[in-house]
Amino acid sequence: MKIQERCLTCIYDQTKRVCELLHVNNEQAHLIDGLAHQYIQTFDMNQTPPHNAAPLYEAMAKVLGVEDLYAQFKADSSQKAKAFVPLCQQKIQASSRKLFEATKTAVAGNVIDLAAVMLYDLEEELEKIYHTPFAIDDFKALEAQLARTQTLVYLADNAGEEVFDKLYIQTIKELFPKIHVYYFVRGQPIINDLTSLDALASGMDEVATIVDSGVPTPGLAMELMNENARILFEKAECIISKGMGNYECLGEVEGLPIFFLFKVKCNVVAHAVSAELGSIVCKKGA
Repeated sequence: MKIQERCLTCIYDQTKRVCELLHVNNEQAHLIDGLAHQYIQTFDMNQTPPHNAAPLYEAMAKVLGVEDLYAQFKADSSQKAKAFVPLCQQKIQASSRKLFEATKTAVAGNVIDLAAVMLYDLEEELEKIYHTPFAIDDFKALEAQLARTQTLVYLADNAGEEVFDKLYIQTIKELFPKIHVYYFVRGQPIINDLTSLDALASGMDEVATIVDSGVPTPGLAMELMNENARILFEKAECIISKGMGNYECLGEVEGLPIFFLFKVKCNVVAHAVSAELGSIVCKKGA
């Protein structure tokens, strides 16, 4: 999905939130502002938002001398999410459609995203999503695909979401015990996206094989995957992709056995998928 003019403001606003989050001094804030203007002016409008944004975020980290800009925020997000595990487990176990309820749980986790403009109350969001229909509902196709899958690649998104992803994967493996799950994370810290360390801290290795994709962008850029990740990606009978960043990179790629799960958090993506802002989608790939 090519970057749009409206994305530029969103990315610029994200740099401001970094400054607020890290409580930078005035000199640092001025340097970050200059970097943002410099990089945004050189963005390639034929590339995706994640492709364009990654170098800017990397430059910001260097200026601030911080390897992982959102380390504390990510840890806090995961800790907050863990408090809702009992509620989610109860919802899944009490349902006559466990896989559907677990899919909703995974989507509910997608609200944890500092990069999005919309603020949230997680408990309220969870209850709302459990009672909200998918605006794009390809769940039956996903269920049928899982039934004939042995290798599942699961594309992670933001830190905090892995808590809900873990519940989803547990349910998938309970219903389809032959499936082996490979959980793809980013190759290095990039905004609040999940890395191997973040996934390990939440015990994802208990239910899936954590795979460092090698990708440094906030969305899975296929051409940047390392060889190990590429082999697994290409052999997977099913790919579950979380979040808008992954959709921005892969939504127009044809022929992938992929299903996108996310909450629509910006007007650009809303227009791209023909769904309203704030809606949730379970969308089969192109």
